[in-house]
Amino acid sequence: MRSVQEHLAACLAAVGPQPPLEVVLADAVGCVLAEDVLAPRDLPLADVAALDGYALRAGDVATAAPSSPVTLRVLDEVRAGSVERTRLPAGACVRIASGAPLPVEADAVVPVERTDRGTAKVEIRTAAAAGENVNRRAQDVRAGEVVLPAGERVGARQVALLSAVGRGRVTVHPRPRVVVVSVGDELVEPGQPAAAGQVYDANGHALAAALHDAGAATYRVAAVPDQRGPLRETLEDQLVRADLVVTTGGLSHGSNDTVKEVLAPLGTVRFDNVAMWPGRQLGLGHIGDGTPIFALPGHPVAAQVAYEVFLRPAVLSMAGYTDLYRPTVTATATTGWYSPSGRREFVRVTLAGSPREGYRATPVGSPSTLRLSALARANALAVVPEDLTDVTEGTRLSCLLLDA
Repeated sequence: MRSVQEHLAACLAAVGPQPPLEVVLADAVGCVLAEDVLAPRDLPLADVAALDGYALRAGDVATAAPSSPVTLRVLDEVRAGSVERTRLPAGACVRIASGAPLPVEADAVVPVERTDRGTAKVEIRTAAAAGENVNRRAQDVRAGEVVLPAGERVGARQVALLSAVGRGRVTVHPRPRVVVVSVGDELVEPGQPAAAGQVYDANGHALAAALHDAGAATYRVAAVPDQRGPLRETLEDQLVRADLVVTTGGLSHGSNDTVKEVLAPLGTVRFDNVAMWPGRQLGLGHIGDGTPIFALPGHPVAAQVAYEVFLRPAVLSMAGYTDLYRPTVTATATTGWYSPSGRREFVRVTLAGSPREGYRATPVGSPSTLRLSALARANALAVVPEDLTDVTEGTRLSCLLLDA
């Protein structure tokens, strides 16, 4: 029997980061950078006003106050985007818009609300220090500086910075394309009538949603019956758009469970009993021209646990992340239960508490009963080591945070 750690290592070895690809900025959103992004120029390119007001020499208004304003000549009005920089003589100022370049010799900006808003002449009613309300050249970014390192995910804030330094294209690890195939004669699509003996395909929808949350481009295939022909045709058809294939169901030893028989001629796939609960038998390998495939259990709770433990880290690795695992905290059990000997158990729990007072883990329902309603209400998985069979109240357990 393979250990959880051994199977996880094999899952990570079966995949690798997606080959780098240069894309336009819009297509980089949600991807991980595969390059260090260098600033091609300073940001800002010149000293610019940080707000609307009057650009002036700080020394000219050193004595200004509401009761004794200083009057300056207004030479011009400068807007954002202006390229011509005039030289500012003593005793003069320019009206300036936020983001506009300062005239030569100007070293401060007085907010417009601290003046009488004059156009030919203006009363300045406050003193200003050199550099006040001025964004200095290269204050934000200096040319040649690494503004975003390889390995960082591109989101809205990163797009703002990339756009500001003029990068229209970047090199990223593209989002992995993952095809999800549910297998079983008994499966029917949610929203359709279910006859006696039929169950709704929870796994296909749940895994597609989980993979989407992890950053994958997900393609869910309608449930495929336990028949060799349709299953083989489905897998072969889907390989053209898959960086990874995930099947769920069809792994038991019944005569109608055909996943093993179908995958054998399509590639090299190994099936192992993994020392964990819930779940036991899992498949892993490659099919077609080397597309990785993960075969997960059919029970929805076992499939979701297998996703958290094995599939999610692998998909994050494919996407270029280096931090692959859920955050964990240590919590004390609020009640006891029996844990299967020799297996690592993942128990659906709710966590309460804080870092200061500590955390408490309360099982949702019976740990030995696999209920989807319990999984839906849980916010963590408490991990019981293989050598611990009797969990008692107060036992300290490591817990994976599902909502982090």
